[in-house]
Amino acid sequence: MAKVERFAFHVPSLEELAGVLQKGLKENFADAQVSVVDCPDLTKEPFKFPAKGICGKPRIADVGGVPYLLPLVQKEKVYDLNTVAKDIELPGAFILGAGAVSSKILGVNAELIPIVQTKSEKKPAVNGSYVAQINPADKGCLLEKYSSKYTDCEFGLLANLYASEGQPGKVIEVKANGRTGELNFVSCLRQTLEKHYGEKPVGMGGTFIIQKGKAKIHIMPPEFSTCPLNTDEDVNNWLKFFEMKAPLICQPVIVSRDPGFDLRVEHTHCFSHHGEGGHYHQDTSPDSVQYLGYFQPAELLFRIDRPQETHLVGRD
Repeated sequence: MAKVERFAFHVPSLEELAGVLQKGLKENFADAQVSVVDCPDLTKEPFKFPAKGICGKPRIADVGGVPYLLPLVQKEKVYDLNTVAKDIELPGAFILGAGAVSSKILGVNAELIPIVQTKSEKKPAVNGSYVAQINPADKGCLLEKYSSKYTDCEFGLLANLYASEGQPGKVIEVKANGRTGELNFVSCLRQTLEKHYGEKPVGMGGTFIIQKGKAKIHIMPPEFSTCPLNTDEDVNNWLKFFEMKAPLICQPVIVSRDPGFDLRVEHTHCFSHHGEGGHYHQDTSPDSVQYLGYFQPAELLFRIDRPQETHLVGRD
């Protein structure tokens, strides 16, 4: 059994959070509007998720970690989203986020975009996840629906997950256009929360769309590195970077500040309906970029199988 630690986040009201985020976004974007709205039906285009919303007992799970990937891989670190749902005391949870595939299942290393309604006593799991890997044919991006080839809910090494009952409800809608600052959209949200709430960690997750523009995205190579990756430079030389075009549907997991659990404080993966996806870094078209997102503050943090030996390499 993996060790599970838990922590209660500071949970501001949606109205307060909207005001804080709008102020922060306006320092980094030409136009930003944040409001409290009803969550759109996420089973519809462009999301096509297996759950209608992101509300109901919202929580964040940080599973495993980068130290299981770097400097050298520990392939035996394999997890299951259905087990995670039980570990976070929410069996049947709807889970979104960013992680790595189980190389035991796929035979290669790749980016996982988890979108799963986990199994409950009454219903089997519905796996709407995507996998972004390097296409062996042309070394480009190969994005596939996980369920087109596999029937499990496994992942490997690490994942940052936002979980809820998948219910409709009130959420924070964020619109931001024209990036004027250096920070990417997710970092701007996180640093705004950290600046305002300081010592009181706030967690947030959900989904956003890059509606217009292009973005810098990475995909891990299919082969794990056989020589140790000891610096961020080593990691960046190993990763494969692409410029991908909108619309991209992104799943961010954000924690304003690490309360001492060796967390990855922000991690975002994305998919599309035009065959592109992976790990989001930054938009590359600041003048024309348009973001539209729906977020919910998390009540609880669960830290699952925290690495005993750790480092800060490869965390962006």
